Amino acid sequence: MLVAAAAVTGAFAASAEPEAAPRVAARSADLLAVGLVSGDRMSIHLSRLIDNSPVRDAALSVVLRGVSHPATIDADGSYTLQTKDLRLPGAAVVEFQVAQGGGGGESLKGTLQIANATGQSEAGNSSRQIWWWVLNFAVCIGFLWLYSRRRKAARARHDAGS
Repeated sequence: MLVAAAAVTGAFAASAEPEAAPRVAARSADLLAVGLVSGDRMSIHLSRLIDNSPVRDAALSVVLRGVSHPATIDADGSYTLQTKDLRLPGAAVVEFQVAQGGGGGESLKGTLQIANATGQSEAGNSSRQIWWWVLNFAVCIGFLWLYSRRRKAARARHDAGS
């Protein structure tokens, strides 16, 4: 029974943790782009791999679900993209197209996994599965306990009859 209690406690602890924001990371030989999604908005941090310094002088566009979206630069040096396509659930290939002042351009690709529209990701199904296993475990333990009691009672009757 202690195992079942530990499994139940673990299920509650897993469901109490806040869900991380969807994230995409992509890199090229020189650049690293990290995008964090919140609703229909993506905050993009673009930096150089050599010294991790932010890239502030680039034109950045993001190809998401086959549509190119321009990103705007913020005062802190990050970029922002706002589109309703970020609310669509499922996996999506994201391509960051970076054009810098010297005429050089790079393409960085990554995959973004967005949770279901109801806010319940795959973790919701794993919680349900944990409860299913706990229930099955409890039923099996109960069955074995009843079976052993019946065998003991039958043995006691058999010994009393001899």
